[in-house]
Amino acid sequence: MREILVGMASCGVAAGADKVYEKLKEEIQARGAEDKVKLKITGCIGMCYREPLVEVREEDGRGLIYADVTPKRAVEILEKHALGGEPIPEWVLLSRGFEGISGEGNELLKKQVRIVLRNCGIIDPENIDDYLARDGYKALEKVLKTMTPEEVIDEIYKSGLRGRGGAGFPTGLKWKFTRASKGDKKYVVCNADEGDPGAFMDRSTLEGDPHSVLEGMLIAAYAIGADEGYIYVRAEYPRAIHRLKIAIAQAEERGFIGDNIFGTDFSFHIHIKEGAGAFVCGEETALLQSIEGKRGMPRVRPPYPAQKGLFGKPTNINNVETYANVPWIILNGAEKFAAMGTEKSKGTKVFALAGKIARGGLVEIPMGMTIRELIFDVAGGIPGGKKPKAVQMGGPSGGCIPVELWDTPIDYESITATGAIMGSGGLVVMDEDTCMVDVAKFFLEFTQRESCGKCTFCRIGTKRMLEILQKITNGEGEPEDIDKLEELAYKVKTTSLCGLGQTAPNPVLTTLKYFRDEYEAHIYDKKCPAKVCRPLLTYTIIEDKCTGCTLCALKCPAGAISGERGKPHTIDQEKCIKCGMCYQVCNFDAIKVE
Repeated sequence: MREILVGMASCGVAAGADKVYEKLKEEIQARGAEDKVKLKITGCIGMCYREPLVEVREEDGRGLIYADVTPKRAVEILEKHALGGEPIPEWVLLSRGFEGISGEGNELLKKQVRIVLRNCGIIDPENIDDYLARDGYKALEKVLKTMTPEEVIDEIYKSGLRGRGGAGFPTGLKWKFTRASKGDKKYVVCNADEGDPGAFMDRSTLEGDPHSVLEGMLIAAYAIGADEGYIYVRAEYPRAIHRLKIAIAQAEERGFIGDNIFGTDFSFHIHIKEGAGAFVCGEETALLQSIEGKRGMPRVRPPYPAQKGLFGKPTNINNVETYANVPWIILNGAEKFAAMGTEKSKGTKVFALAGKIARGGLVEIPMGMTIRELIFDVAGGIPGGKKPKAVQMGGPSGGCIPVELWDTPIDYESITATGAIMGSGGLVVMDEDTCMVDVAKFFLEFTQRESCGKCTFCRIGTKRMLEILQKITNGEGEPEDIDKLEELAYKVKTTSLCGLGQTAPNPVLTTLKYFRDEYEAHIYDKKCPAKVCRPLLTYTIIEDKCTGCTLCALKCPAGAISGERGKPHTIDQEKCIKCGMCYQVCNFDAIKVE
């Protein structure tokens, strides 16, 4: 029996996958074809830029993934391929094992190594049997029956796995510290509070393969001696929460979560804590405060959570991606994981690609690949023939890396040396039409708004920095503003208690370092080179190109354009509100923007 799998992650549903699924369900029932084809859901395979995606999978495991599927196309795929056995090659994005048929998706996957995403887009995340069929919970069984907690910790340490939440602390070392801490009660916490603009790695993993995260937490719990855990996930991820609840219930029913797991004396129970969406709660001590029912504000460290964490007990905290790596390492061996990557950054890294990129979505690449290789070879480069300019790595806590440094290998030390950080994996691509001063302002607006207010320099310093950036983009900047920005940035960085404040200045510092000329153009020339900052733009009409069609005058909301029909028009600069409407509607390229 063939299977039809509809990608029902958030990206797919946003593109209309739910309508495709319902149409397929309706058509299968109408044809009485339930015994000929099985309809299933799956998660995100990473090719978000071509959603909705539908796969027709053969009994032998071969499959074709169709892109941009509408309800109408879905019916044709059902009739011709799923029921008729005749593929439709021109709609294929990705081919699994079909000779003579390929697709753009095969190029995208060619340089990827999928460990965290090994099951995403392949299994039904709401069916534990699909996970078990792909060696699910075998790693947990292995550690409980054949390994001591110390051996588990040693294996994770030898793998070189570092925390994928941003800081990159060695996972095995963190587990070792937590196990060594004295206490009658210990906790395991999963940080799924993914708050970076442009980041969706954790959400997609939880939506596509929640059991891998649960299994990783169970193994961590056995290693450190914990019997209770929490998954802290933001409430804005309803689909991830829904599937986590289903996964936990199924694992409890099968005996993978609960008391005396696999007939041993190891017991573990997991709770879900829905966060209110505060970015600061991505910081581990603020996250613990939130779980405890307190306001999410960072604590002074030391003591670290490994010594005194949740409810004052030793606690191990890792993020979604870190835990999802663990079962694979246990089953395949530390050496195989450590063989990938660089000397200090082992394994793979998941990135969420957004911005001015041809293939936006989710990818998993070996550490050590260069930024340039990721952007052009994996993600298809910059669309529209535009020139690449920079990437923002690490979200609001990260920094902007100019195209001149895109040969930098992607590893913790090399990325940090640029002034950015690896972060959790959000990567926003920018082209020549991006204003870097505006980018710095955008990210600082976010961190300033998300500051918990505990530290004076973070609370007030970021506000003053934002005011200066607003002043510059409004055309009111003064030469001394650049020095003020830098001074404030370093003071905020060195006096803030937690990672939010310590890294909030990074977008400003990196854009000042690599794109100072753009700041100077805004301040000295009162011009925005990328033509983004509206107060600095001037719209004029080119006489030789204007036909006097009057369309721009009709559409101008300020009544700033005048002229006779059939003759060149003019723009009154005092009335012009610089909305750009004239530029958008002109059919003759007669509007000049400076």
